[in-house]
Amino acid sequence: MLKISVIGAGSWGTALAHVLNRNGHAVTIWSALEDEIVLLKEKHEQTEKLPGVKLAEDILFTADIEEAVLDKDMLVLAVPSPFTRETAKKMAPYVKEGQMIVSVSKGIEEDTLMTLSEIIRQEIPQCTVAVLCGPSHAEEVGIGLPTTLVAGACTREAAEFVQNAFMNETLRIYTSPDTLGMELGASLKNVIALAAGMADGLGYGDNTKAALITRGVTEIGRLALAMGAEYETLSGLTGMGDLIVTCASKHSRNRRAGMLMGQGRTMQEAMDEVKMVVEGVFSAKAAVALGKKYHVELPIIEQVNEVLFCGKTAKDAVKELMLRDRKAEHEKLDWE
Repeated sequence: MLKISVIGAGSWGTALAHVLNRNGHAVTIWSALEDEIVLLKEKHEQTEKLPGVKLAEDILFTADIEEAVLDKDMLVLAVPSPFTRETAKKMAPYVKEGQMIVSVSKGIEEDTLMTLSEIIRQEIPQCTVAVLCGPSHAEEVGIGLPTTLVAGACTREAAEFVQNAFMNETLRIYTSPDTLGMELGASLKNVIALAAGMADGLGYGDNTKAALITRGVTEIGRLALAMGAEYETLSGLTGMGDLIVTCASKHSRNRRAGMLMGQGRTMQEAMDEVKMVVEGVFSAKAAVALGKKYHVELPIIEQVNEVLFCGKTAKDAVKELMLRDRKAEHEKLDWE
């Protein structure tokens, strides 16, 4: 049995805490919001963000970051990506040398263009960092529907430590050394999911969705490979798999926000209606900046930014994508 704290009491953190508790670990959930902790202590259920998933009575809840971090075998960092750095700073004084921190959120920091694991290493250099992601929604993991994720770390030992902690009969965990590819796939797919949602909001069909998913993974792959990620990661669970589920699922907050924008809402109106952090909005500008830095063309992501921040309509963005210069699908294939 491990002593594990989940730092962040949103839907994903709560679902993972539920899994870890069912696996026999001693689990604590931390939130910066006192009201959220009071609710969880009273109801043992995240009634707003993950209704229907009843948490065990032996799960502990705290708003004290020192209590959450000290004397734990593993810390699961599950706050939304915009709050990763400030939360890591709060944790840092209490993290012991080599303590395992598993990043389970998705995003790229706009100002620094750093992945979340890079932020954690910068703020808490004494820790061991791992990443856990893949095609998953908290609503399904929380009720035990079969799901597969990937645990990534710099060493096999660290990745397998995470694998052993989380894996059970409904949650299968693979391992990978390519944390960069995993995090890029997990972050950038949210931007493509916004585009997929916009197409749904406009009333477009399956043909459009298939095109956005396929060309979206091409864009993510071009950038990730330029940055040093591995092709196998992009074609796997944390690349294509995560992209498919986020673009197609009724649970996807990014797809839902995009759909609202396709129906005419502004970005802010869409985020307010979704009522949870829409990670793709925060990764979109960073993705464009990375494309410029590495000289990679990202037409879908660039058009999503135009809709989010420049007032372009979703319909005009799709039209511009369709009327781009004629090209071959794969430039490296030779004609006879």
